[in-house]
Amino acid sequence: MRYEIRVDGLMSETLAHAFPELDHVTMSGQTVLYGPVVDDAHLYGLLTRCQSLGLRVVELRQLPEPPPEPPRPPESG
Repeated sequence: MRYEIRVDGLMSETLAHAFPELDHVTMSGQTVLYGPVVDDAHLYGLLTRCQSLGLRVVELRQLPEPPPEPPRPPESG
C-alpha cells in the first residue's frame, strides 16, 4: 500500500529525516509525505510519530498502486 500524509507547514530537512521510509515535497504551505506503508501498524506508527513531533495532519489518503511493468520480451542471442 502507498499512502500520502499531508501536514500543515513546511518541514525542515532535519524533521523530514524522522520519516526515512517516506519521500516528501512541500507545496502551498504544506508538506506531503508519501511512500509505501507495509501494514496498519506501520501507518499508525507514522501517525503517532507525526503527533509526537507536533505536526498537524490535515489529510491522509491511500494512493493507487502503480501499474505493473509489462513483461519484457526474451533476449535473443
